[in-house]
Amino acid sequence: MPPSLGPALRASAAVVSGVLLVAACGDGGAPKGGNGMGFPPAAVTVQKVVPGNYPVAFEYVGQAAGSKDAEVRARVTGIVERRLYQEGATVRQGTPLFEIDRRPYEAQLAAAEAELMRAQAQKAQADREAARLAPLAERRAIGQKEADDARSQAELAAAAIKAAEARLTEARLNLSYTRVLAPISGVTGRALQSEGSLATANQTLLTTISQQDPIWIVFNVSENERLRLERARGEGLLQLPATSAWEVQLRLADGSRFPRSGRIDFADARVNPQTGTYEMRATVANADRAIKPGQYVRVVLKGAQRLNAITVPQVAVMDGPQGKFVYVAGKDKDGKDVALPRPVVVGDWTQGDGNRWIVESGLAPGDPVIVDGMARLMPGAPIVPGGPAAGAQPAGAAPGGAPAAPAPAPAGDRK
Repeated sequence: MPPSLGPALRASAAVVSGVLLVAACGDGGAPKGGNGMGFPPAAVTVQKVVPGNYPVAFEYVGQAAGSKDAEVRARVTGIVERRLYQEGATVRQGTPLFEIDRRPYEAQLAAAEAELMRAQAQKAQADREAARLAPLAERRAIGQKEADDARSQAELAAAAIKAAEARLTEARLNLSYTRVLAPISGVTGRALQSEGSLATANQTLLTTISQQDPIWIVFNVSENERLRLERARGEGLLQLPATSAWEVQLRLADGSRFPRSGRIDFADARVNPQTGTYEMRATVANADRAIKPGQYVRVVLKGAQRLNAITVPQVAVMDGPQGKFVYVAGKDKDGKDVALPRPVVVGDWTQGDGNRWIVESGLAPGDPVIVDGMARLMPGAPIVPGGPAAGAQPAGAAPGGAPAAPAPAPAGDRK
């Protein structure tokens, strides 16, 4: 959003007050002088508009989100015995958070170990039996089928050992899951289950962890906005940086500027059919956790340039019944200097040179715009133009309307 238009509104109020004063005085009470308008000519400052290249910024509403958000769930069923962390504290990956009753899983582990020992004993017995019958089969003292059955029993015993080892591994894993560990490093949320609660495997949510450094800022750009910028770039009016080259600045809810800038690291190539917008995401360093997940901020994108633009200072633009207008220095039928209102259509704000309006239409290069002394003006009021700015050129413009610096071809888009 543009900065406050307080000066312009005050100027408009002064104009209205002047009109009411003239109406109240009437023909008999108006003081003479100044082309019969009832006031002496107003001393004003005039500035000729000159095209130039100006940095521009674009502002959107964004919402912060953790760069990693993890839900901590129980992976085995059991009673929560202890909470092992301080709610809201920063933890490292692998830090114990909860402890679930271990005893049922210790018993399962002991049973799995016993099952493995039994399978190993059966395998040893089968191997001995196969080894005893093999030479007898060679001497034809027994049938070949008996020897083959003995070898099959040995192979089945070997398979039983592998199954028992797998069950033992599962029992050990379940026992380890009774100690719930942090899956990522970050800031913990409140505990959603207290001691004594029943936790169900893969269902019960115990807490959450959010990684807040860096922080993500998610914002949306409307399809109309994108088309407008693309059209301006195609017409040679706007230079846009590559997606990753935008400088992202943040403004907080109280209007203050966040001290660290960021960069865009994701731009969705698809349009959300529900909102008609493109989602974009910026990454900002947040080691002090000054920005919290869920917080709303103003996202200011910097890095674009408006090419060959006509600009006027903020104070020169006023609001009237028909829209925005400026006063230009002109001549009346007697050749005297007077203030003439000129309707204008304004666009974006420039950056870094006093917050100037970019004028889309209504002014031409060389037009003498009144930039100071508008408080006593009304349409056709006599003026005394002067001041050092009468022939000055705005910051960012080169003589003759040439660009202040060569403008490279656009390097990317905002998608």
